[in-house]
Amino acid sequence: MLKKLDRWLTSAYLVLSTISLVIIASISPERLLTQAVWLLIGFGIYLYLSSQDSAVYIAFSRISFYFALALLALTFVFGEGTRGSLRWIPIAGFHLQTSELAKPLLILAFSRIISQKNLTRIKDLAIISLWVLPPLLLILKQPDLGTTLVLIAIIITQLFVARAPFWIFGLGASVLALMIRFSQYFLKDYQLARIQSFLNPELDPLGSGYNVIQSIIAIGSGGILGKGLGQGTQSHLRFLPERHTDFIFASLVEELGLLGGAAIIIMLGILLYRLTTIMLSTESGQSRLILAGIFGYVFFQSLVNIGMNLGITPVTGVTLPLVSYGGSSVLAIAISLGIAGSISNSKRRTGALIEIK
Repeated sequence: MLKKLDRWLTSAYLVLSTISLVIIASISPERLLTQAVWLLIGFGIYLYLSSQDSAVYIAFSRISFYFALALLALTFVFGEGTRGSLRWIPIAGFHLQTSELAKPLLILAFSRIISQKNLTRIKDLAIISLWVLPPLLLILKQPDLGTTLVLIAIIITQLFVARAPFWIFGLGASVLALMIRFSQYFLKDYQLARIQSFLNPELDPLGSGYNVIQSIIAIGSGGILGKGLGQGTQSHLRFLPERHTDFIFASLVEELGLLGGAAIIIMLGILLYRLTTIMLSTESGQSRLILAGIFGYVFFQSLVNIGMNLGITPVTGVTLPLVSYGGSSVLAIAISLGIAGSISNSKRRTGALIEIK
């Protein structure tokens, strides 16, 4: 099995996982074992899914949409509220975030829906919108603005790769501008506070702007080489909230410096580059859209998470793939990369995949 693995996807998974364990061992050692278990389970899932023929996922995409909707709907039945959000289902002591597992399911579903439509026809575009709206509304109702934005990024990437007319993206940008203009009517108070703190963290330095200010302090104090493992004051003295999840990048840069942050960015870049090479070389239109969705998922989450740590994007609560603490996020990215690995293996077996030399 190991010989059949895509070595670039596998290396990225292992290196990012190792970085995750190193920094969590430093800033939150009580969570190290749990994270190690989830990363190991995720790697097992990645190995298994990579070994399957990609035709399996093409076939499963016919029903994956309904599985995703069922997961999201069950959250409102069995979910446990936390800090005003209803996103997690408690299962045997573990809290499953259904919107995370919905991501790979919806990537498969949207790839099938888009590949079967003529994107130059208004009717087909309207049909796609009708498919997309239910999961988006369910996630937004939890409320989970971060995951909603991730799904929008996935859909936009898939439409772009499917060569949708550019006026669609212009229309989407106009709708987004209107949503921002009237955001006070449908966003929660804490979500509006996050946007305001992004525009000017100093307006409320002890409230909504606190996280961003502490994150910037942590990154700035790390310098080139960092303070050393276990020496980060912002994380160890608990000045930096969510130091092991949303702001793990700031925790890492404080202790490992610019070089540590660059290592993460380089590995994510390698992962994204590999997804691109597989996507450009596959002959199957739907497989190409699946890979486009995975690319959009990894790229957008990485960009937003690192950006909010640097104070250049709003705080939306998205995790840094394979680095942030959390079982649901690890499983979601492992499933996605396993599907990508399967497509890579299937193309290699037919001799059609261009290898990175």
